[in-house]
Amino acid sequence: MTRLAAPVLAEETLTLMVTWTDWWLTGRYLTGGGDAVKAAMGLMGYTMWLIPSLFAAVAIGATAIIARRVGERDQAAAQLTANQAILTGGGLAVIITTLAILLGDQFIHAMQLRGDAARYASEYLWIVIPVIPLIMFEQVGAACLRGAGDTITGFVAKLVVVIVNVAVSMVLVLGLGGIEPWGWKGIAMGTAIGHGVGGSILFSALLLNRYGLGLRFHLLRPVKSVIVRLLKIGLPGGLDVAALLFSNLIFVAIINSLGTAAAAAHGLAVQLEACAYLPANAFHVAAATMAGQFLGAGRPDRALQSALFCIGTSLVVISITALGMYFFGTELATFFTGQPDHPTTLQVGRLLRIVAFALPSLAIVMVATGSLRGAGDTMWPLLFTLAGFFLMRIPLAILFSMETVHIPGTTLEFSGLGWGVAGAWIAMAIDIIVRSIMVLSRFFHGGWKHKTV
Repeated sequence: MTRLAAPVLAEETLTLMVTWTDWWLTGRYLTGGGDAVKAAMGLMGYTMWLIPSLFAAVAIGATAIIARRVGERDQAAAQLTANQAILTGGGLAVIITTLAILLGDQFIHAMQLRGDAARYASEYLWIVIPVIPLIMFEQVGAACLRGAGDTITGFVAKLVVVIVNVAVSMVLVLGLGGIEPWGWKGIAMGTAIGHGVGGSILFSALLLNRYGLGLRFHLLRPVKSVIVRLLKIGLPGGLDVAALLFSNLIFVAIINSLGTAAAAAHGLAVQLEACAYLPANAFHVAAATMAGQFLGAGRPDRALQSALFCIGTSLVVISITALGMYFFGTELATFFTGQPDHPTTLQVGRLLRIVAFALPSLAIVMVATGSLRGAGDTMWPLLFTLAGFFLMRIPLAILFSMETVHIPGTTLEFSGLGWGVAGAWIAMAIDIIVRSIMVLSRFFHGGWKHKTV
């Protein structure tokens, strides 16, 4: 577990360092933009989570199938799966890039950003669109290697991404070395160049036959049976991620409609909450890989043992993180805003105290879901995500946050509680807690141990 989780945790922490550097530069050096630039930064943070996650269906399918084939000691089938995953991901990258070019500005408008905030977001998006194909290699290539048990290559690639991203952003924003300052566009350029380098590293690793998953031209011709198997396993998990993203975007739009101050506080609080999300995701990857490989080796008892150990360890780590957020959330926010009494700083502290109560449940949701996905049992997590967001988080967020709630398509309206962005975060905490109960019920049911991949 430690061998699998530690590199992923380090990799995800490096990703967080990039985002935190961007927020630090924004809060400390782009003050002329006020809340507008912070609101744009918040939406672009979600966007840079959205773009990689669009390849989740292929990545989830690749990890599950390759892990199972490695457990069965069928290296040829594992390599073929990796090549077909890259082929499928490449086609998807073309579609996503085209849609981003055609609909990028409409997406920003739909997220309820207006005026300067929308302009800043548009400038950022147009700079990162060209590297979407290389982001695909980051996601799908790393997923293939993780299925084979290699979490080091993804970590090394991410390390380089972070160094390049932070260095380029700081040089361009601050105007170091005699370069004329780029301001906000410098942050976007650092992001684009960093991901471009990271994707190139994963592409090179597969070309060099890392862990026997080398890209080979004759294996890149479409093999219908393998692609169908990839999508059969990956699509429910991909739809789970897509539902998560779509509902999160609706959630963000609700908050953005409360004004730029609410959007700025939410955006920064989400990045600080990632301190808990990252270890949960690391144990998620470990649980998925171990469950798949042990089931492939015909050891469901070891699959269950490894999953329980991942869940328990994650609970301990994230509970400690939750205590830190509850007691020191305002101090964390001050580091980025530079102003302990600023309204954004104080609001972020309140939001982190709210979510701290739900973070242990987040650990259960993510790690238990990792075990289910690694076993190929991807439909139940999708149903839980849909129920959590569309029956709890979004309706409760509207009710708790708004003064007046309008029923779309009618003239009907009723009074909400008017708690603002804090109300939306209370709704989020309720959703996470309830979903953890749902996921545990499926996990202890045990049906995932008998899935055929």
